Amino acid sequence: MSIAKRVQQWATFARTWHIYDCTWQNPFESAQLVKTHLMGLHKPIYHPMITTRTLCTTHLQKESQHSQLLPIYQVRKRNMGRLSSVDPSSYSEPEKITTEHTAIHWNVDFETTKLRGSVLHKFKVLTSNLESILLDVRDIEVKNATLLAGGSEQPINYFISDPVPDVGQKLTLELPAGTAKGSLNVRIDYETASNASGLQWLNPNQTLGKQHPYMFSQCQAIHARSVMPCQDTPAVKFTYDAVVEHPKELTALMSALIDKNEPGKTYFKQEVPIPAYLVAIAIGKLVSRRLGENSNVWAEEAIVDACAEEFSETSTMLKTASDLCGPYVWKQYDLLVMPPSFPFGGMENPCLTFVTPTLLAGDKSLANVVAHEIAHSWTGNLVTNKNFEHFWLNEGFTVFVESKIVGRMQGAKELDFRMLSNLTELQECLRTQLAGTPELTRLVVDLSNCGPDDAFSSVPYIKGSTFLRYLEDLLGGPTVFEPFLRDYLKKFAYKSIVTDDFKGALYDYFKDTDKKDKLGLVDWELWLKCEGMPPIIPKFDESLANVTKNLASQWSTKTVDELAKSTDINQPISIHQLIEFLGKLIECKDIVELNERKIELLENTYNLKKSKNAEVRFRLNRLIIRARLIQRLDEIIEFANSNFRMKFCRPIYRDLAAWPEAKPRAVDNFLNVKDQMMAVCSHTIEKDLGLK
Repeated sequence: MSIAKRVQQWATFARTWHIYDCTWQNPFESAQLVKTHLMGLHKPIYHPMITTRTLCTTHLQKESQHSQLLPIYQVRKRNMGRLSSVDPSSYSEPEKITTEHTAIHWNVDFETTKLRGSVLHKFKVLTSNLESILLDVRDIEVKNATLLAGGSEQPINYFISDPVPDVGQKLTLELPAGTAKGSLNVRIDYETASNASGLQWLNPNQTLGKQHPYMFSQCQAIHARSVMPCQDTPAVKFTYDAVVEHPKELTALMSALIDKNEPGKTYFKQEVPIPAYLVAIAIGKLVSRRLGENSNVWAEEAIVDACAEEFSETSTMLKTASDLCGPYVWKQYDLLVMPPSFPFGGMENPCLTFVTPTLLAGDKSLANVVAHEIAHSWTGNLVTNKNFEHFWLNEGFTVFVESKIVGRMQGAKELDFRMLSNLTELQECLRTQLAGTPELTRLVVDLSNCGPDDAFSSVPYIKGSTFLRYLEDLLGGPTVFEPFLRDYLKKFAYKSIVTDDFKGALYDYFKDTDKKDKLGLVDWELWLKCEGMPPIIPKFDESLANVTKNLASQWSTKTVDELAKSTDINQPISIHQLIEFLGKLIECKDIVELNERKIELLENTYNLKKSKNAEVRFRLNRLIIRARLIQRLDEIIEFANSNFRMKFCRPIYRDLAAWPEAKPRAVDNFLNVKDQMMAVCSHTIEKDLGLK
């Protein structure tokens, strides 16, 4: 066994048992290696073989002049700070080394709720004499790290830093002296934690079928590091292949094409480069139904036919998006309808979009979420924000394209109505979720001391898409702006960019046209850095929105008896107008006689009690909370437990936290169900309830 390997083993032992008074003597240079291994732990290290003259600061020498043993690594109390120059939330250094391809081998262990196996990263070294590779991990147990070169395998030294809360740890892989530019292959054998933040494990009773377990991942924004050691930054894109060993009776799916199937083993291949947050896996008792030529929907048997009906327009949406944005490069577009614990409306995993079961309204009224995820195939997956400070480049563009898909399928009035409805949602977000953090209401945020999960809100979605609509209107409308959009997506395809890249592309495209002077009217500093609502609201067709505005006004200002006599409240409205009206009513500062009688009249007028629409039920429950109907707390809790989609459960818990009579019950309920939530959901709700 090599000396480096012996030192690595000893240092791992020392780390495990918190032995930092290192008196182990060795005639070789082991002390220096031990020091290097432990430095990442942010612990003081003492070793008699290491001279203090060169390794200690002057301050430490003065403090320790009467001591025989001096600390060679000072404990630092650390604000989060920027973990690297490219990405404040990642330790990786893509300016020095970047991942080109990753080969994954996982054994899925439902009994211990762990993934065991390895990743083999093919790196491209961009700088000479690179001393080490920095990767992101979170609660991962590394077994071995091996350098593969010329048919031989060489163990390499590695160490893992102390964790930064809600961010993770730094894995340092030491390289041989004189490592040159070019290709470099490293295999890491490891296993995940049983409670990895990017994985959700369900026992059979938590599934619809009640017979088999289920597992799925959610890696956005920075949870891929809990699933595998990697450069967990959207600045790095790589292709991947995977071999997944799993129970024979279950189906494994990934954000990739299935290459080969064997009993209990599935092979995958993703040939389009993606960031780490788009690596995804799901395993369960799943079946599929065909939606189109290159599209299927997957779900548990009990709901798959309802899913196929609900999402029957998927192929039309995909074609509409391709007409807008250019060729679809991912070959397959499948949907997987997730268990209720999935925390988002959808997740744009390539080849396999994850969607929440709360979209199953029975009338396709919430299927626009699929249009959103389809749009991500270009805006986000193909052209990607370099870090999550520029998240609006993913989500603002995607909402903008989604609205265009809706407009082409349902008409321009519906397009404008959806964008106006989004502004209502944004107002509510600013009033509640971000009331105490106005700096996070900017379009481009500073994440130096804030994790992406904590910064997540509707701002990049809605403020970003509003900015793009403003630019489109300023430059001459869709006939002018849509060709630019296609050019932008083609120019930056397969790349990761920041806002200045978009701005530069916009000016380059229009520099020789009569639109050049129009761009001089754009106040970029205002749009990108201002807090609160968008500084300019574009001119929308308000005919559909005015109906909802009028209804909200009547229900907020009239008494129950006055409303009961009114004929205006009985006018026919669409399901989307109903959702928007309820949202506007919630936003009203004062509501006259908001009591049990008014809630019952509201329910009876619009048949709300029988509604299967989760968006309707969500808004109704918030109004019940606002009316302080404690006798209906059970049904509010039941709705909160029916799904853990953050869009719904976070506002519900925030509202309950502000209701003194209900807060203890809300806290008790959350503590009982938090283990059924994904980490990104439970972490944020803990903060909403004041528990963290």
